Amino acid sequence: MSGGKGSTGNVIAAVASFFIPGLGQLVQGRIFAALFFFVLAVGINIFTLGILGWIGHLIAAIDAAVYRRS
Repeated sequence: MSGGKGSTGNVIAAVASFFIPGLGQLVQGRIFAALFFFVLAVGINIFTLGILGWIGHLIAAIDAAVYRRS
């Protein structure tokens, strides 16, 4: 789906990953990365009692946006 950094597929994946961490990576076909970012976001939410949970969402979205298929 993604053609490279800045492609439409990456933008869609980044938006999806912003709302549900890991969903964008799953759309890109990166199953282990999707699981990692989902667990990371849940861990940050639990550890900070939800105060800094947005950081996990942002990290997952940035990773999906800059992903370049090799």
